[in-house]
Amino acid sequence: MEARGRLMQALPSGGQMIAVQADEATVRAVLVEGAEIAAVNGPDSVVLSGDVEQVAASLGVKTRRLNVSHAFHSAYMDGMLEEFRAVVASVPAQAPAIPVVSNVTGDLSADLTDPDYWVRQVRGTVRFFDGVQALQHANVSRFLEVGPDGVLAALVEDGIAVARRDRDEAETLMAAVARAHVAGWSPDWVKVFGPAAVVELPTYAFQRQRYWIEPTTTTATDPAAFGQRATEHPLLGAAVPVAGGDGVLLTGRVALRSHPWLAEHVVHGVAYIPGTVLVDLAVRAGDEVGCDRVEELIVEASLPVPADGSLELQAAVGPADTGGARTVTLFSRAGAGPWTRHAHGTLSRGPGRDPGALAQWPPAGAEPLAVDELYERWAGAGFAYGPAFRGLRAAWKSGGSVYAEVEVPAQPGDDGFGLRPALLDAALHPLALGALPGLDGDLLPFAWSGFTLHAAGATRLRVRLSPAGRPGAVALLLADPTGALAASADALVLRPTGGPATAS
Repeated sequence: MEARGRLMQALPSGGQMIAVQADEATVRAVLVEGAEIAAVNGPDSVVLSGDVEQVAASLGVKTRRLNVSHAFHSAYMDGMLEEFRAVVASVPAQAPAIPVVSNVTGDLSADLTDPDYWVRQVRGTVRFFDGVQALQHANVSRFLEVGPDGVLAALVEDGIAVARRDRDEAETLMAAVARAHVAGWSPDWVKVFGPAAVVELPTYAFQRQRYWIEPTTTTATDPAAFGQRATEHPLLGAAVPVAGGDGVLLTGRVALRSHPWLAEHVVHGVAYIPGTVLVDLAVRAGDEVGCDRVEELIVEASLPVPADGSLELQAAVGPADTGGARTVTLFSRAGAGPWTRHAHGTLSRGPGRDPGALAQWPPAGAEPLAVDELYERWAGAGFAYGPAFRGLRAAWKSGGSVYAEVEVPAQPGDDGFGLRPALLDAALHPLALGALPGLDGDLLPFAWSGFTLHAAGATRLRVRLSPAGRPGAVALLLADPTGALAASADALVLRPTGGPATAS
């Protein structure tokens, strides 16, 4: 490894490496001389190396330039190959005792004792995706990444990384051990914790008297058993009409064990429900009473999620006034503690203003904005966002507006959201780029006005953020990848928070 690194660094600079969101066959069809495929990391994740600017531009897909010193796995490596082959040939080699799936061949066929193999490993395509598929075909179902950072685990379903560059080593390792245990891959606990981890069971016989209430035709998990209606919402699971009027109370419960994606939204070591969840709760409360517009929602307090246990949630909707508008108030409490009011506002019905559309994309003449270092900067300030919340893909500035592309993966159990909170959260991240006058720095949503959900179920959006005509406020427009309207807000007032746009 020392010789390999030394020889690579001695090469003249030149070329570049660009990650593209396309499959291998599509990329190979447009390759030109000097451009090569450096890696195939997934079904639509390919890395180009060499003289690749023209190829990347011709694909018409999302690209990301890699911050590397050389164009690895391309012809720019040819100057070191013969000397490297001589170095490898001088080292005694023997076949590995443990089977190795090679990233050169993508299977178990590689001869690791052959010096030419290691030369191909420097020069050829890294076939990581093929290797993962080979392991899956061999009935491998769990993947553990052992290295200084979690890079490859994110490319594999159920991948677990034992270290993260921006997190405490001991905590990250033990979290990985816990995830492996929950997935049925239990370690040797004596080796993890020492002999004190093993406790003998009592020697007396267990008393096996059964106290469970036998289920009836209506189970205890069915809201109908308690006079409620099921809502099929991930956080507000049931609704009940309030006696003596036409108000409605929606209730639910949230915990890290039932909603694990929240563990990826961490501020100074504490997991928080993103503030954008409050908007979705208000939208769902409005759906229950026929109100399709959140006329106003004032955020009053953040929502930390307890490391153990859960939070009870309530959305209280008041009776309709003469114009059909209703109040909405959002609460939570942990255990039997006091209730905390997190937001209050007004729901209404009827069309709002026309927010426009985002058919031309990106806007003509838009100036690209750098987004690659945003999440690393936040992590350095104590705002640790996992992959589920790192949704900002690209951003531009045009005229007085900022445009962006955001995308988040679908998470287990989040199909019932009108607009996935992590996606709306990501739509506000461009505010931290400082491209809008008076809205630079890290900001926190405070007051929403005229929020309307036009279409549900998106995982990828186009975003436009524009000044809303008053200090510290933006208008928000969200569209799907075809330009069709998904959601809009007449205004969102923000306030400084000392952290990311939706940290709490």
